[in-house]
Amino acid sequence: MAKRVSVDKWLFTVTLLLVFIGLVMVFSASAVMAKERFGSPYGFLLRQMAWAGAGIAAMLVIMNIDYRKYRRASVVFTLLGFTSLLLIAVFLFRDSHNTHRWIKFGGFSLQPSELAKPAIIFYLAYFLESRWQQIADWKNVLLPAAAPVILFALLIVKEPDLGTAIACLAIAAAVLFVAGMNMKYLWYALAASLLPLYFLVVRVPWRWARMQAFLDPFKDPQGKGFHIIQSMIAVSTGGLTGLGLMEGKQKLFYLPEPHTDFIFAVTAEEMGLWGSLLVVTLFGIFLYRGIRTALRTEDMFGKFLATGFTAMVVVQALFNISVVLAMMPAKGIPLPFISYGGSSLFITLASVGVLLNITQQMD
Repeated sequence: MAKRVSVDKWLFTVTLLLVFIGLVMVFSASAVMAKERFGSPYGFLLRQMAWAGAGIAAMLVIMNIDYRKYRRASVVFTLLGFTSLLLIAVFLFRDSHNTHRWIKFGGFSLQPSELAKPAIIFYLAYFLESRWQQIADWKNVLLPAAAPVILFALLIVKEPDLGTAIACLAIAAAVLFVAGMNMKYLWYALAASLLPLYFLVVRVPWRWARMQAFLDPFKDPQGKGFHIIQSMIAVSTGGLTGLGLMEGKQKLFYLPEPHTDFIFAVTAEEMGLWGSLLVVTLFGIFLYRGIRTALRTEDMFGKFLATGFTAMVVVQALFNISVVLAMMPAKGIPLPFISYGGSSLFITLASVGVLLNITQQMD
C-alpha cells in the first residue's frame, strides 16, 4: 500500500469537534462560578481558549514532525527523567485541598501526572520496539518495561491521585498487550495489586467513604452520596434533547467541579441523550481510528505509540463518563478535550499530534 500523504481527516476532525464542544460546555458549566471568582463569566472560558489555542498549535506542528525522530534514547530518557523530577518536585510546592498535584508559578500551573502518561508511552514504545519478540522473558523484558510505570504510579498515588495512577497502569497494559504480553502476567499483576488496593482504599477513611457512597449513595443522600445522586439527577433531567445550553440547574449549587470532573453530567442535562451520545460517538470514532492506525502501522515503534496515545484518551474518557453515570467511584479524572484544565488539554492535543503524524506514515 502506498504511503499516505495526509493525516487521518476523521481523527483530526473528531479532535477539533471535541475541543469545540469542550469550550462550549466549559463556558456553560463555569459562567456563574467565574462571575463570582473573577467578576466576569468568561474567566474560565478565556483561560481554556488560550490553552486550546496553544494545544492546537502544538498539534499542528507536531503532526508534521516525523514520529521516528523520537526513537532516540536522548529523547525518551530525557522525557522520562524530566517527568520523574517533576513528580518528585511537586511535593515541594504548597498543597491544594490536601493534595500535591500541581506545580504553580504565579498564574501558571502544571500537573506533572499529565506528563507522566506520554512519558510512559514513549518509553514503552522505545523499549519494546526491539524486544517485543522476547516479551515472554519477564526478567529481562517485562520487568524493565514495567519498572518506570510502577515508579510513576507510586509517586502519583503519593500525591494522592489513585485514579490517575490506575489510568497510567491501564495505558501501559494496553501497550504491553499489543506487544504480545501473555495475559497471565496481567492476572498476576491484578492479584498482586489486591493487598495494596486494600490499604489504599479500605484503610484510607475518605476513599472508603467514597466507595461506600458509590455502593449505596442513597444511604446518606445529604452526605457521602450527595454528589453521586446529583450527578444522576443531572443526567436523568436532560431527557432526550436536554434543557438547553446555560439552562442546567445542577451545576449551580449541587454538582462538585461541574466544569472539570462532572462536565459530562452538565452536558447530559443541557444537551440531553442525543448530545451525550454525540460525545460518546466522537470518542468511539477516535478509538476506531486510533486502533486502525495501530493495526496498519508496520513499524513497531509507531504501532506502540499509536496504541498508547489512543488508550490515553479513551481510558480517561471511559473513567470520567463511568463516574458521572455512577458506574465507578469518583476518581477525579478529566474528560479529555472537554473538561477544564490547561495542562491536560495541551498535553493531550500535543499527543494527538504524534498520533496524527503516524497516520501519515502508515504503509
